Amino acid sequence: MKFSTLLRHLREGSLSVVRNGWMSFASISSIAISLFILGVFLLLTLNVNNLTKQIENQVQIRVFLSLDISREKIEAIGRSIGALPEVSRIRFVSKAEGLEILRRNLGEDGQGILDEYDDTNNPLPDSYTVEVVDPERIAEVAAKIRAIGDADPDRPIRSVRYGQGTVEMLFRVTNAVRNVGLVIVLGLAFTATLLISNTIRITIFARRREIGIMKLVGATNSFIRWPFFVEGALLGFIGSAVTTAVLLAAYNWLVQSLQLEFGLMMIRLVTVRESGLLVAGVLIGIGTLIGIWGSAISVRKYLKV
Repeated sequence: MKFSTLLRHLREGSLSVVRNGWMSFASISSIAISLFILGVFLLLTLNVNNLTKQIENQVQIRVFLSLDISREKIEAIGRSIGALPEVSRIRFVSKAEGLEILRRNLGEDGQGILDEYDDTNNPLPDSYTVEVVDPERIAEVAAKIRAIGDADPDRPIRSVRYGQGTVEMLFRVTNAVRNVGLVIVLGLAFTATLLISNTIRITIFARRREIGIMKLVGATNSFIRWPFFVEGALLGFIGSAVTTAVLLAAYNWLVQSLQLEFGLMMIRLVTVRESGLLVAGVLIGIGTLIGIWGSAISVRKYLKV
């Protein structure tokens, strides 16, 4: 395509956006609203994934051993658990260390409860802290560890705990957010595509005589179609660019406002610096593609060339 021809298509597409003022405004608004909701779900998903990773790093299996087993048996159990391919790291926690950890967790208010316990009458068992490669398979790994203990006639494993119920709920919520977001995005994208398609259809109808003359003088189908593609791309780009600017500005303000509160809860929100480029690329890319796709539908369906 010649540069002069490209400039002509860009000029005609831009003028068409201006000519169809209200319909262009409706299309841009539809894209902006749809992509704003998409952007909210995208940022929500990024933060849910980030929170999931933070929690995953803390998801561990605690394997509590029986009180009356030998040191050799403790080491043998540790080797058996460490040999599981799903286990990434295993650490032995002695009963003395477990007592100190419990004292720290109780804080000053609970110190008096444990004052009478020491190394001679420590009621806590030795244990192993196990980290897994894939946190979503933590229930499966816990079951394998229980099987290791059940297979030994001495029953060296007293209990296996990993926050059963809470971990599974976390992953279900994460997957639900992703699935609901995808359904809403597809529905909104379909609505925006229809509006852009109607805008292009009105443009084609208003210029039907001009298009007829162009065909009579030998204009090719692609020459006639390109300005409409440019118009759809511009509508999508403008709507998505406006949405991106507003969404990121509002999100940045929200992060700054809630930074202290979430910091006290040990939750770190994804910053605009970390997510801005991804969000902008996704929204502008999807918005522009929706515009081009809406134009293509109208041109194919209503432009008899």
